[in-house]
Amino acid sequence: MELPFFNKKTKRRDQLIAIDLGSRATKAVYLRRSGEGFELAGFTIVDAPGLGDNKPSAELLAEHLKQVHQMLGSPTRNIVLAVGVQDSVLRNAELPMIPVPDLRTMLKFGSKNYLQEDLPGYVFDCQPLSFEAPPAPPEDGKVKFNPASVRQRTLIGGMKQDRLAVLVEAAKQAGLLLDAVVPGHVGPINALELAENEVFGGEVVALVEVGFKNSCISILSGGELVLNRVVSVGGDKLTNGLAETLSISYEEAEGIKIGMPQEVQSTLETLLLPLGRELRASADFFEHQHEKPVAQVLVSGGCACSEFLAQMLQNELMAPCRNWDPTKTLARALPPEQQEQFETNTARLSVAIGAAATVF
Repeated sequence: MELPFFNKKTKRRDQLIAIDLGSRATKAVYLRRSGEGFELAGFTIVDAPGLGDNKPSAELLAEHLKQVHQMLGSPTRNIVLAVGVQDSVLRNAELPMIPVPDLRTMLKFGSKNYLQEDLPGYVFDCQPLSFEAPPAPPEDGKVKFNPASVRQRTLIGGMKQDRLAVLVEAAKQAGLLLDAVVPGHVGPINALELAENEVFGGEVVALVEVGFKNSCISILSGGELVLNRVVSVGGDKLTNGLAETLSISYEEAEGIKIGMPQEVQSTLETLLLPLGRELRASADFFEHQHEKPVAQVLVSGGCACSEFLAQMLQNELMAPCRNWDPTKTLARALPPEQQEQFETNTARLSVAIGAAATVF
């Protein structure tokens, strides 16, 4: 599912670095082609640049990208950047069947007409999904077919132009070649297609990517994104809630959340209730619209390192919920020093791996 904001349409890459710019941590992977598939040749997870909600400058971000590149030890300078749900939007809409460049211009000057939201200063990209067949022309053939009169279901991504400019400048200052900037929403979707293709294309599945500040819910049907929602519940809210309830430090609460969630089950269930309700509402809406149920829920992100989150969501949804491994089909060629940390961090790499898939 390609949806880059910025893509130089380069030739097919044999190796690539994909970097997920999260609000708390940066997750990066180094991938290489291996026969008909790919191999994971390196990964790293480091603290994000900047403080709090302040966005890093191009200069600060450039130094950060240099650090990530050095830690991966990759000879390639080609990168893809994934931006978080807090920096981008993703929408489904019915748009005229006109060329994508014209769709971008149309949205730039009239986003409210099509997205029910005014987004000044945004840049957009579009991925047509399907279209309604035009009516049969009259027998006399005097009326010509007008593509603009046909509506097509379209996936739309957007982010602020000035933020995109910072990313482009940062990559340039870091001496890296930026192939694409991708909305993080589509990362887990692309990664699922690589890791579990039968589930991706053959089932109705809900993906829940739990981030630091927000969580992203995506419902797929036959490999097509039908519904996408962002919920303001993430790992930070869970940790802060535990810290306040137990009167302990943030660091202690984080350790309990990851290492001993059963000890604070009732508190975590209360904190996760908004996410569970939003997931339930999304699944109910889909079932009402399409008359088929969500078969299973797959959970990824930082909190997915624990099986406890999937179990709590399953109790709310009353449908199978499980964690999944976005690296499942990747051959592994990791340096020895990365092997030990890899197994406990696979769920955090879904966005980065999916971002790489937009160029590979």
